[in-house]
Amino acid sequence: MTAPLRINEALLIADRAFQPFHCVAWAQQDGNGELCITVIDRTNTHIGHTQIPSSAYCAPVKLEHLLQQARAELSQEGYQLQSWSMPH
Repeated sequence: MTAPLRINEALLIADRAFQPFHCVAWAQQDGNGELCITVIDRTNTHIGHTQIPSSAYCAPVKLEHLLQQARAELSQEGYQLQSWSMPH
């Protein structure tokens, strides 16, 4: 996947990257295009949060890197994520 992503595509990809946990993602209302992602567990406890600038979520390679980094941080904290790869 090398074509620029739209925000809806980036949101869907982010949601799938953090399974089996729930991913809440939204764009900031201030217009800077930043994507905010919060990962919550089954008890509605926030277990992770990351912010992705529009320059990164529009570029599939950059988005993949940032999502893999966030996944690694959760794994280091002991959370078991399902396997995931960036859709192509």
